[in-house]
Amino acid sequence: MGVNAEIVVPVIEFLSSDLERGTDGWHHLCKRVREACETYGCFEVVYERVSKKVREEMFGLVKELVQVPLERKQKNASPLPYHGWVGPCSQVSLLYEGFGLGDASNYDSVKRFAQLMWPDDHPRFCDTVHTLATQMEELNKLIWLMIFESYGLGEKFESLMINYKTLVRMMKYMAPPPGEYESGLFAHTEKPVSTVICEDQVSGLEIEVKDGQWIKLSNLSPSSFVFVVGDPLKAWSNGRLKAVNHRVMMSGDKDRYSIAAFAIPGEGTIIKTPKELIDEQHPQLYKDFDFMDFFRFAFSDRAKNIESGEQLHAFASLSPPISD
Repeated sequence: MGVNAEIVVPVIEFLSSDLERGTDGWHHLCKRVREACETYGCFEVVYERVSKKVREEMFGLVKELVQVPLERKQKNASPLPYHGWVGPCSQVSLLYEGFGLGDASNYDSVKRFAQLMWPDDHPRFCDTVHTLATQMEELNKLIWLMIFESYGLGEKFESLMINYKTLVRMMKYMAPPPGEYESGLFAHTEKPVSTVICEDQVSGLEIEVKDGQWIKLSNLSPSSFVFVVGDPLKAWSNGRLKAVNHRVMMSGDKDRYSIAAFAIPGEGTIIKTPKELIDEQHPQLYKDFDFMDFFRFAFSDRAKNIESGEQLHAFASLSPPISD
């Protein structure tokens, strides 16, 4: 299906004056965030607490990172899917390359990654990645708080919040041959709880809307991030929030770089719908489940013939599919 240019993903500006809890501006902002996540499963957030200088420096460092020798890249390995280096391949895309850095708001984790890539630890890389990862993690938690607040659960945020660590993926999408429009990353819903994406002003990210049309997220502000609802957050919300199908499509003559911060709960973390989101009008849709069991299932042979957007239903649904 083609790209629909008429539908626009919400752009929500996080002004400092609206970030004080309890104010009218705060409540209005929470409502807009929740509605965007329910309708689109994502939104563009303009968030100027992350400096443009840090972003620009980070993208310059990612361009350095992709130049390291192959034998060093291959040291970025993990038993978990998409937690380590993935080079251009037919299973993902011949245009894609990505590195994984787990627990990225922990400076020691960043330093261990840098030691694999560079003999001198690259202190500037460590400082910049740690700063950006910490700020993206703070933004993710702020958005979660807004969602909780809009559902009337703000006072229980600390007890209900899903504990996680931030996996940062640093990615390059190569420009396709002249005149071509090619896949940079296949269509999927997110398996982490949620994702915050930072782009370098080269568009490519697209989301699928209800009628099967795709929207290209282009002309993002230099201060913008994209927040994406993942399957576990959809389950947590009892189906209220939408886990949006999205992909990367490349055209033009510029390579695209992006940095994504994924919320990855640890082993043993149970995804559970709060009782406040279950009632007669909203019966429980998903069983309680272990996040890591679901994450591994989604990338297993058992799930390879299940569309990405249907994997949550296949794994955790308490009811049969409802036809449209």
